[in-house]
Amino acid sequence: MSVPESRRIVLFRHAKADWPQVTDHERPLADRGRLDAAEAGRRLADTAIPFDLALCSTATRTRETWKLAVHEFPHRPKTVYEERVYEASPGELIAVLNETPDDVQNVLLIGHNPGVQGLAEILSGSGEQEARERMSRRGFPAAAFAVLSFSGSWKTLEPGVATLIDYWAPSE
Repeated sequence: MSVPESRRIVLFRHAKADWPQVTDHERPLADRGRLDAAEAGRRLADTAIPFDLALCSTATRTRETWKLAVHEFPHRPKTVYEERVYEASPGELIAVLNETPDDVQNVLLIGHNPGVQGLAEILSGSGEQEARERMSRRGFPAAAFAVLSFSGSWKTLEPGVATLIDYWAPSE
């Protein structure tokens, strides 16, 4: 009998976006967003999680956030720009993650609220108390991320199976 493999998911909300007269999908990052995206990248690199895969929404602000954050990583993971992440509900995000091949151990998902925050809340059945309190108090502002772990196949990812192990948000 084998022990289920431990996996990590990082749920990363895009950095602060600007509001020019373009479609929502095409909104770029604001100046502050560019700074926060790079800082989030440094913080993600500090976790030392060896990401195998990044799933990024196709929206301009998520793509820009990812480009600035990944620049801080020692190793660039395979990146898939996934249309289904844009405006996705927590259930739709779980469906996308359920399709992850089992040879992938650690996934970074770059998306949008309210889906990302909702997913962090429903996946984490338990967690590090300080991280849970910070996430509860701060919500999920632009450029925030939550680190969760779970054991088993990606197909078994469902509400309550993960543990929140870390949470970070930029200073306001």
